Amino acid sequence: MSNALPTVLVVDDEKNMRLSLKTVLADEGYKVQAVESAEEALTVLGQEEFLMVITDARLGGMSGYELIAKVHTRWVDLPILMITAYATPKLAVEAIKAGAFDYLAKPFAPEELLHAVSRCAERHRLLHQNAALRARANETYQLAQIVGESKCVRELRQMIETVAPTDARVLILGESGTGKELVAGSLHCLSERRNATYVRINCAAIPETLLESELFGHEKGAFTGALKQKAGRVEEADGGSIFLDEIADMSRPLQAKLLRFLEDGTFTRVGGTHELRVDVRFIAATNRNIIDAIQQNEFREDLFHRLNVVQFRLPPLREREQDVLLLAEHFLQHFGRLMKRPAKRFSRAAHQKLLSHHWPGNVRELRNVIERGLILENTAEIQAASLPDFQFETGLRKATAPNKAIGVESLDEMMANFEKELVTTVLEQNHFSLTRTAERLKISRHALRYRMQRLNINAGSDTDEELPSAPGKDGTS
Repeated sequence: MSNALPTVLVVDDEKNMRLSLKTVLADEGYKVQAVESAEEALTVLGQEEFLMVITDARLGGMSGYELIAKVHTRWVDLPILMITAYATPKLAVEAIKAGAFDYLAKPFAPEELLHAVSRCAERHRLLHQNAALRARANETYQLAQIVGESKCVRELRQMIETVAPTDARVLILGESGTGKELVAGSLHCLSERRNATYVRINCAAIPETLLESELFGHEKGAFTGALKQKAGRVEEADGGSIFLDEIADMSRPLQAKLLRFLEDGTFTRVGGTHELRVDVRFIAATNRNIIDAIQQNEFREDLFHRLNVVQFRLPPLREREQDVLLLAEHFLQHFGRLMKRPAKRFSRAAHQKLLSHHWPGNVRELRNVIERGLILENTAEIQAASLPDFQFETGLRKATAPNKAIGVESLDEMMANFEKELVTTVLEQNHFSLTRTAERLKISRHALRYRMQRLNINAGSDTDEELPSAPGKDGTS
């Protein structure tokens, strides 16, 4: 219990009373810090977070009443319990007016003290739960958000439904923009932990020197700038799920500490010696080739096996061509509602342009393209001219064949994929002109059409009419 709660601060100028209060609370699992003056209490309150303050009314120097007033001014939500040997209705009213939430008259039974502290502990938990619920109010993930009817997407949704109710660790692999965060969020929201905290950390976005502190927290003075104790994100996620994105960008020393945490859920804060334990469901993702990272000694193989209980491999958009138009329509409706624009549809030429692009940025790139098109288009249809010409994006295309693992596909399949990549690239570079594409490839138009039909490349009609492009635009999305 105590690991999840901040420390209780006891303020009393009598040594025996400080020791007695500390013993009673520590026996119940609370962390306690005791000081002998109000002045010292104000100093430590500025250095770390506390669950509550328990103070005597009469202290040497500043009184307990004065302390309550100062604390209530600077830390409005911090509960304060006053202890007094001179309990009268008048003094009780003064304590409550000063900001105390309750008071105890000496002598008191230990149960009375523990009851008051447990009320503060429950209040603290409820406040944190409410804050987490508010933070997640607009972050509900649903399977319906994973749009697509291709076989791989249907299988993906089915696998999420199967795995989510378990506590199995999950490793999500896929290129940038394929929806890894959406899958991770769906796994949490469909799990038994959905009412608990869901924490997301992008390992590539946090400096290496701060990532350990972000994950596991730190003690006061652990490093320059650590002015007070800070709980880590794993503590925040206790009882819920934590999603580490771009985990392959984590340094090897931190990978070793993460490996230990995955073994039994125990960890120590940076600069600390006290071992803590939490219960979290762990989900990780990376857009890197994890096998290459292991072979290059950049990622620990034992950590990979520890994470890789259930593996999701998200297909790039170029491998789910039949979903392109479904996704485009989905984003068109989504941005139409956000922008309060009248309902629009895509022109035939716009459909052809969307189907012909390679989508190196995957679903994220398609989302941006549709948002741009809706902003620029003034007619009832999204025209091809309102979409980028993709000249810049074509240079970002990913070579499919070299990334395929030998043995996964036959030689004929790999050769067909390579041929499809090559023909699609040259078509894009020549604005889908069949004549110029055929000349560039040094084949006839008839041979080009035959290959496009065999490779299921849809680049428009059989005429050589080029798709219009937006003049004066730079073609970026």
